[in-house]
Amino acid sequence: MIKSRLSFWQIWNMSFGFLGIQFGFALQNANVSRIFETLGASIDSIPILWIAAPTTGLIVQPIIGYMSDRTWGKLGRRRPFFLVGAILASLALIIMPNSPVLWIAAGMLWILDASINISMEPFRALVADLLPSDQRTTGFAVQSFFIGTGAVVASSLPYLLTNILGISNTAEAGSIPDSVKYSFYIGAVAFFSAVLWTVIKTKEYPPENIEAFRADIRENKGFFHGTKEIFQSLLKMPKTMIQLAVVQYFSWFALFAMWIYTTPAVAHTIFGADDPHSELYNQGANWVGVLFSVYNGFAAITAFLLPLLARYTSRKIVHSISLVAGGIGLASFLFIKNPDLLIISELGIGLAWASILAMPYAILAGSLPQEKMGVYMGIFNFFIVIPQITAAALLGLIVKYFFGNNAIYALLIGGVSMVIAAILVIFVNDVDEVKK
Repeated sequence: MIKSRLSFWQIWNMSFGFLGIQFGFALQNANVSRIFETLGASIDSIPILWIAAPTTGLIVQPIIGYMSDRTWGKLGRRRPFFLVGAILASLALIIMPNSPVLWIAAGMLWILDASINISMEPFRALVADLLPSDQRTTGFAVQSFFIGTGAVVASSLPYLLTNILGISNTAEAGSIPDSVKYSFYIGAVAFFSAVLWTVIKTKEYPPENIEAFRADIRENKGFFHGTKEIFQSLLKMPKTMIQLAVVQYFSWFALFAMWIYTTPAVAHTIFGADDPHSELYNQGANWVGVLFSVYNGFAAITAFLLPLLARYTSRKIVHSISLVAGGIGLASFLFIKNPDLLIISELGIGLAWASILAMPYAILAGSLPQEKMGVYMGIFNFFIVIPQITAAALLGLIVKYFFGNNAIYALLIGGVSMVIAAILVIFVNDVDEVKK
């Protein structure tokens, strides 16, 4: 099927929901370690508590991808999943900062991440569904812009609420500060509203032969068939997807190390705070929110530059250079002692983040069969969550036994991992670029 080119504003509307999705992810990434420490978690136990998030994605995303491939109704194919995920994630954002004990917070992370995944992966498939090949890089870049923009606001919310509105940034032992609670409430509203905008403003097109599509669903339904198709698709992954999987592994290992350990690294090592209930610790934790806002803001700015650079070079070269910049940014935390100078480090991380959110998907989409776009996008998520599970299982032990629980060395490990990914991306076969 020849796909019509969409206007910029059509691409804008179909990607707008990512603004809300990133509110959820950014609040999670910047504040969950803080919540865990506040509720009594030790530094070496934090990675294991985080393991719920990637494990959920490993299970949920291929199932959601498969189901959305085989869905058609009044809301279309992908939009029902956007809406259900947004409702569940918004409720989880309201409940999580009110967790009375650590195990409830860990359970809420599981629910929150599952709900975000229900919305997120169909958004990736939607770009591949509706856009012709030469517009896909732009489509994923617009998603990157919204991801960056949403995260700028969400990551800095505790800092802004404390310093502009005077909302309390500390609480008694075992309680989450109001600055964090109100940030999550704002995030819940933003998540639902942004996704609803895309649901209302975007039109999906039915399968070319709707009767054959429905007949196939009737004949091949059930849990066993779904599991079989996901497994068969996994075994038949295109070569480009296999090559990108290795790149994704090292990229996301680095990102997960950053999300888990930046708060304890900055608060304990750079700010010098010992007590997670102290004012100094919470100042450091708020500063991490600002730093995360910086890298996401820079990602939003560079998102539209990357497709232009790729047009004059290649997607692989742009991605490789971006990953090197991110690796240097992460490693530099070990050497920078002034918290303000960490903003420079975040620029490199922001460039890598913008590229990670766009280039692998733009390269991947051209190698996938259209009728299995959702399930393959879900399977591709394996190579995002497996490195996160690896990081959750090993980083705590490595930091504890080799680096005396100094979290800043986890960021150095992440930097090295990202440079390895930069080298590996050179060997990826970009099918669309070969066709040019």
